[in-house]
Amino acid sequence: MSSSNRILTILGSTGSIGIQTLQVLESSTEKYELGFITANSKIDKLEEQALKLNPYGVAISDEKYYHEFKNKTKFKGKILCGEEGVLEAAAFEKNDLVVSALVGFSGVQPTLSAINSSTTVALANKETLVSAGSLIMNAAKEKKVPIIAVDSEHSAVLQCLIGESLDSVEKIILTASGGPFWTTPEEEFESLSVEQALEHPNWAMGNKITIDSATMINKGFEVIEAHWLFGLPINQIEVLIHPQSIIHSLVQFVDGSVKAQLGMPDMRIPIAYSLSYPKRLNYSFPRLDLSDIGILTFEMPDYFRFPCLKLAYDAIDKGGSATAVLNAANEIAVHAFLSNKISLPEIAHLIGNALDKINNIGQPTLNEIVETDKETRLFVTNLINENYK
Repeated sequence: MSSSNRILTILGSTGSIGIQTLQVLESSTEKYELGFITANSKIDKLEEQALKLNPYGVAISDEKYYHEFKNKTKFKGKILCGEEGVLEAAAFEKNDLVVSALVGFSGVQPTLSAINSSTTVALANKETLVSAGSLIMNAAKEKKVPIIAVDSEHSAVLQCLIGESLDSVEKIILTASGGPFWTTPEEEFESLSVEQALEHPNWAMGNKITIDSATMINKGFEVIEAHWLFGLPINQIEVLIHPQSIIHSLVQFVDGSVKAQLGMPDMRIPIAYSLSYPKRLNYSFPRLDLSDIGILTFEMPDYFRFPCLKLAYDAIDKGGSATAVLNAANEIAVHAFLSNKISLPEIAHLIGNALDKINNIGQPTLNEIVETDKETRLFVTNLINENYK
């Protein structure tokens, strides 16, 4: 490895964000080398990436797929196995930057591993801060590790805050497309199909986050993430429906001024900014033409039709381990919906039930968060098996 190039490890390189991160690297004017790339089960894609880009090593979290990969791969670098392997990749001593793009709760411990190794984290896994925000931010503060937002909304806030003091912020406004069902009549929600829910109007994303957008819990997660990233109380973070997805977020200041960050709905733009932050590099991504867009519209969110958004506010208001319950219950419920076991509205019912029934721990340790996650998953799985056969 060349000492002049930045060493980048991508946790979750075969997912939507991981793939787009590699596209950014290929078109970047700045030189990077890959430390590790990781996957859970998409080993064919991982091998394609590894042979093309020649990272120092790969890590495969599912042991079954690790053995399958190792037995047939032509990749000559280091091959790590299981969750321990992903933690080792995150803590690789040569890393300059770790992109945390794992899906769901699986991002928590690898992100902590990178932070504890004093490595800057580009965070694309919002569930990490939803489940363990206090632990993550305290560790980052102790290690003096920057956490750079990758989500387009939080990247927008970060850009709006450059040169500003947090004391001058009155509120943050996170925009939301409203997802595929913003204008769908409520009486049709029960019969909405998985295929319909996966057709997001603006963004190309993985299945899980696309369903989260359809229920709008994704925006609730982003509210929680913004709370931890920018240190603002929840009553200073609002959501605004903006179907065109051109304004990614706004910051309102105490003098009445408002800054907004605009751009095409293309995740490569905030990914690129997170990799070069605080610099901007020259890329040939599509440019925004406001005359072509014509009209930008805004509406207040409908918490009655999209109860998952309200549940997210309730969970952060409750504090403690409630947001870990919120995340775990949602992951199981979304998987059940994608498997055609429950309807879309039943996702909110299952989450609400878990928040009511699972014990809330005021200041949970990592072990307690892990146990709460397991308990919630089992609780929701049993509910589904009992009531949705």
